[in-house]
Amino acid sequence: MFKTIVVPIDLAEPDSSGRALNAAIQMARDYDATMHVVTVVPDMGMSIVGGYFPEGFEQKALDETKDRLKAYLEDLVPGDVKVKGHVMHGSIYEQILRTADQLSADLIVMASHRPAMRDYLLGPNAARVVRHARQSVLVVRE
Repeated sequence: MFKTIVVPIDLAEPDSSGRALNAAIQMARDYDATMHVVTVVPDMGMSIVGGYFPEGFEQKALDETKDRLKAYLEDLVPGDVKVKGHVMHGSIYEQILRTADQLSADLIVMASHRPAMRDYLLGPNAARVVRHARQSVLVVRE
């Protein structure tokens, strides 16, 4: 049923990301699917913001995130599961959707926290992914 599963994770939230990863691992095993684990380094938004950071800051952040993602996957994904890691850069929900489309994913498995009042006003990334994804989306709650 599912052959390509995209799993967005937040390396800063290992508990909630871990629950989504575990659900995706089980589905990847059940369907002999490939997991594509995606983490997104947010961009700085307006160029004026970037002026406050040292030159090369974004590239350094991307390189460090690649190393962290590789270690995360080596530690948590069993050897019998096909997995590929992807570090993206930009708007979180836009990069998740773009990656899922580029990979022709069948399913997105992602974590979500219980919404706070600010989430109702701004809309969390999970809600945006659910709303705009062409793929099925499984949201794993706390």
